Amino acid sequence: MTSLLRHRKASEPDHSGNTTSTEHHDQEEEKGREKIEAKGKVKETERDKKRNGSRRWWCLDNCCWFIGWIVSMWWLLTVLYNALPQFVTDAITGPLPDPPGIKLKKEGLAVHHPVVFVPGIVTGGLELWEGRPCADGLFRKRLWGGTFGEVYKRPLCWVEHMSLDNETGLDPLGIRLRPVSGLVAADYFAAGYFVWAVLIANLAQIGYEEKTMHMAAYDWRLSFQNTEVRDQALSRLKSNIELMVKTNNGRKVVAIPHSMGVLYFLHFMKWVEAPAPMGGGGGPDWCAKHLKAVMNIGGPFLGVPKAVTGLLSAEAKDVAVARGVTPGVVDNEFFGRHTLQHLMRMTRTWDATMSMLPKGGETIWGDLDWAPEEGYQCRTKDKQQEVHDERNLSTEAISSQRERGLHTGRIISFGKDAAELPSSELVMKDYKTSSKKNDLTKSNVSCGDVWTEYHEMAWESIEAVADHKVYTAETVLDLLHFVAPRLMQRGDTHFSYGIADNLDDPKYKNFKYWSNPLETKLPNAPDIEIYSMYGVGIPTERSYVYKLSPSADTCYIPFRIDTSADGGQAESCLKGGVYVTEGDETVPSLSAGFMCAKGWRGKTRFNPSGMSTYIREYLHAPPANILEGRGTQSGAHVDIMGNFALIEDIIRVAAGANGEDIGGDQVYSGILNWSEKIKLKL
Repeated sequence: MTSLLRHRKASEPDHSGNTTSTEHHDQEEEKGREKIEAKGKVKETERDKKRNGSRRWWCLDNCCWFIGWIVSMWWLLTVLYNALPQFVTDAITGPLPDPPGIKLKKEGLAVHHPVVFVPGIVTGGLELWEGRPCADGLFRKRLWGGTFGEVYKRPLCWVEHMSLDNETGLDPLGIRLRPVSGLVAADYFAAGYFVWAVLIANLAQIGYEEKTMHMAAYDWRLSFQNTEVRDQALSRLKSNIELMVKTNNGRKVVAIPHSMGVLYFLHFMKWVEAPAPMGGGGGPDWCAKHLKAVMNIGGPFLGVPKAVTGLLSAEAKDVAVARGVTPGVVDNEFFGRHTLQHLMRMTRTWDATMSMLPKGGETIWGDLDWAPEEGYQCRTKDKQQEVHDERNLSTEAISSQRERGLHTGRIISFGKDAAELPSSELVMKDYKTSSKKNDLTKSNVSCGDVWTEYHEMAWESIEAVADHKVYTAETVLDLLHFVAPRLMQRGDTHFSYGIADNLDDPKYKNFKYWSNPLETKLPNAPDIEIYSMYGVGIPTERSYVYKLSPSADTCYIPFRIDTSADGGQAESCLKGGVYVTEGDETVPSLSAGFMCAKGWRGKTRFNPSGMSTYIREYLHAPPANILEGRGTQSGAHVDIMGNFALIEDIIRVAAGANGEDIGGDQVYSGILNWSEKIKLKL
């Protein structure tokens, strides 16, 4: 009986503890439901991400297939075109002119002066000699140039190996990239994209070969003096030129620099005659003994405005447009996250980029209310007629024709209004007094390996930079020193951007001045000819409208080109936040032509021996049809290397002609008129 009662009591519910037990049970059920709902949301989010991701990649895949189809069809048409008999191709395109090499061979021209090619920035190949574990299997493979396959296979590893040390500007520990040697170093930038190949092939037609042609390859990332410190590149160039003169019966060399190679060779001409250890110790007559002519192609003698935007926001016109069209790819997709930040971190270690910042300040590039290209009009018209019209305009007529609010002397303007207002109406706040300590940032995001100097700046300072409104070629250097002090500290060691008051001042013997034509003298060699050869007729970046980045992420670059800023008319010089001027799409004609038009013309303090200078402009004409490739009359910065008229001029000079023999000056732009407006002590 007792056991029965005990069993019954045990089987009966305990009403005193039932409430607690039920509540606990309900809580467990509630937690279970929350977990199920959370898992459902996670799965739904993952499905959404996959769905959105598949949409993005579906678009990307289709775009890639479309591009691939176009390239394949272009290749197929080219093959078929070249396989057709000549009478058929002549019927399609008309009879094609002989390439310059064949044409001049028929005239009896042959090898005379040896030639040296000096490539510019980014066009020379770089190969890996030592790397980190992520680069296994890439020994002596090109990381720059060629197929660029490693950019797609291992992008972060590629960025790491393409970057230099942020403190020294030299190799990071455990990484060695070195320039490819020989003519193959820069004949093609990538498969099918020629740089020097067409010129080399045409020179070969009249008998040139490797013993009479030399490619002066160097690591274009390094500052010019550091190419000697690390690789002895300047010493090797000196030795090669001496050898070519000696083995070619004492005939002097024709040097042919392109793009940044123009500044590199200008530096070389000062280095080679300067005493050791800073210089090459060749003596004051080395250039006179070894150089016949320097034929500069697309030379940014006085810098390029797009170098400013490259350092400020890692963009230029093309990047800004791409950013507007495909913001995901440019801003955070390609490298996994923060694409532009990775590119900025990498390119800000390349000291050579600072060689192309604008030189001469407001004297050359203009101030808040004036620029030498006043009167330039962006409308499409016959270039020769445009130049004739401009040369015959009075100052009053130029002012009346100038686009309203066009102030291209303002290299950077924050907002379209700031770009257009008269200087008297501008309210410019002093950004240098703002706090730079990073205690007002907009998030606590850790930037990790996409760190740039922006991430040490307070948001107050960033806003103060924008509130200053406008920056000229002079004040933009102060801006770069403010936002990137470490970068510019390295730059100040190797480059200078001013105008010399007294070129006999001993300070100008320092190598930092040697690549600035306004702070150095040409060699004492009156028989050398200096050519400035460049394309015209293509809108070229001159100044920019900026805005603050809309992103709240600290790791984002805080400034960007405002692609919504537009002139509103088809003929306006403002398109997509960029004001354009005359040039070759990269270098404004003002920068490429001024020194030969005025700064070095005749005996001046910059050209004390009176070397002869020639301007050879090539009016851009696009390809007549798709089968013509990049064209034989292009004036674009790189495509001009395949311009038949330019190649013919070079071959004639290499074969013994002088500047007068090829026609002297050939001018289509307003460079002579613009140069006269610049008040520079000569």
